[in-house]
Amino acid sequence: MARILFSILLSYVCITVVACHGLDTSPPKFPAVLIFGDSTVDTGNNNYIGTLFKANHSPYGVDYLDHVATGRFSDGRLVPDMLVSELGIKESLPPFLNRQLSDDEIKTGVSFASAGSGIDDLTTMASGVIPVSRQPLMFNNYKNRLKSIVGDEEANKTISNALILISAGTNDFIFNWYDIRSRRLQFHNITGYQDFLQQRLRNLLMKLYHLGGRKFIVAGLPPIGCLPFQITAKFKNPLQRACIEEQNSDATIYNAKLKNMLLEIQSSLSGSRFIYGGIYDLVIDMVNHPEKYGFVDTNKGCCGTGFLEMGPLCNIFTPPCVDASKFLFWDAVHPTEAAYKVLSKYLLELLPALY
Repeated sequence: MARILFSILLSYVCITVVACHGLDTSPPKFPAVLIFGDSTVDTGNNNYIGTLFKANHSPYGVDYLDHVATGRFSDGRLVPDMLVSELGIKESLPPFLNRQLSDDEIKTGVSFASAGSGIDDLTTMASGVIPVSRQPLMFNNYKNRLKSIVGDEEANKTISNALILISAGTNDFIFNWYDIRSRRLQFHNITGYQDFLQQRLRNLLMKLYHLGGRKFIVAGLPPIGCLPFQITAKFKNPLQRACIEEQNSDATIYNAKLKNMLLEIQSSLSGSRFIYGGIYDLVIDMVNHPEKYGFVDTNKGCCGTGFLEMGPLCNIFTPPCVDASKFLFWDAVHPTEAAYKVLSKYLLELLPALY
């Protein structure tokens, strides 16, 4: 009798809580989240490799838990952290290269991304970071460890149902086309370079599919011409800062090709789902209508002058602004946590197409 009364009481409490507070007690739609790409999604892998492209120092992380710099290129959390938190998987997404990862962390996903990385291997030649082409090797190592924890069948099931997010390409255009043009002279125009990158991206997606991935979101390029660093490189007068329309136009053309390519790949790979993450329109809207998002400044970063500082140049000698949430960009390239919140909300709205 006592057990029956307890069950009735528990049911009443659960119904009341859900009705009043909208709590969802169902399990996560994705058992794990797996991330590939560059600094926009690197939660700290570069801390464990020999490179100057690191963000494990102040003032990075000033708005992160306990104000700790974790290697994330922002003042706080990145989109991967927000996705796993909102999906009810865990509070943040760790970097795969952290050797202290627990089995539970492995089972629910990691980031393989590396800040400064690119789809083009040339992008990482001087920096020593992990090119996107090598990240599937890390994924394979992850898969083997996952199998050792849960067995082959459960590991394959986890990976096939995992949310896989890829964010890369911006560094390729910045390092190899706009700012150091001599690095890819074999391409006579940007169309050829765009097609080259997309063929390499296609190869990456095929590798991830053959390793068991099935549910993908592939982010398009942002408006590259609105990055504070690019604005500074183009304009000499700091009082006349505006987005570089030619670079933005190049990004929109690339993104249109990417959408078509993802449709083609999905039709050729049985059981796959590829969703295009169109972040361009959202970021350009933040630039053009900052008041909608609570921003005050959108053409320079919060760190230092905001014109050039990033990575090692954003340090204790280049103090940040008072309130990063008023800025679209944290440093001269990377968005603030406030901007990433907007982007993560958009990406969450895309997920039902993968269920």
